Amino acid sequence: MPDSRRARLCGRLGAARERRVVRDQETTAATRDRAGHESLPRGEPSRLPRGRAALRARWRRLRDPLSLYLAVAAGSVLGGVLRASASAAVHALAGPGFPLGTLFVNVVGSFVIGFYATLTGPDGRAFVSARQRQFVMTGICGGFTTFSVFSLETFRLIESGRLPAAGMNIGISIVAWLAAVWLGHAIASRINRIGGN
Repeated sequence: MPDSRRARLCGRLGAARERRVVRDQETTAATRDRAGHESLPRGEPSRLPRGRAALRARWRRLRDPLSLYLAVAAGSVLGGVLRASASAAVHALAGPGFPLGTLFVNVVGSFVIGFYATLTGPDGRAFVSARQRQFVMTGICGGFTTFSVFSLETFRLIESGRLPAAGMNIGISIVAWLAAVWLGHAIASRINRIGGN
C-alpha cells in the first residue's frame, strides 16, 4: 500500500475515533445531567420552586382553620336571622309579658343540637365532616339560641318586682332545655340503632 494511501486511511480512522470519543463524552455528560435533575424532588429543581412549595404548604395549613371559621361565621349569621324571625313571631302571637320567644328558640336550639350531635357522632348514622358539624352546632345552633337575652329578660323581671315570673322563667327554661336536648338525643339514638340493624 502506498504511503499516501496509508496516511489517508490512518487520518480517517483517527478522525472517526475522535468523533466517537466526543460523542461518548457528550452522552456521559447528558446522562449525568439527567440523573442529577431526577434526583431533585419533583417540582423543586431550583430554590424558587422550593419557595413556592413552602408557600403552598403554609397556605394549606392556614386554609383549613380559615374555612372552619368561615363556616362557623356563616352558620352564626343564618342562626341569628332565624332566631330573630322566630322570636318575633312568637312574641307577636303570645303578646308581651312572659319571654316566651326566647324560651322557644332556646328549647328548639337545644333539641336540634342534641339530635344533630348524636346523629353525626362517632356512633351516628350520618357521616359529616368536622366543618359541617361546626357549621350546624357552633354556627346555626349557637346563633339561634341566646343565653344573654335570657339573662337580660330574667333580670328585667326581677328589677320590675316580678319575682315569681323570674323564678318561673329560670325553672322552666332549665328544665325545658335539658328535656329538649335529651329528646333530640333519644330520637337520634333510635335512628342510629335502626340504621345499624
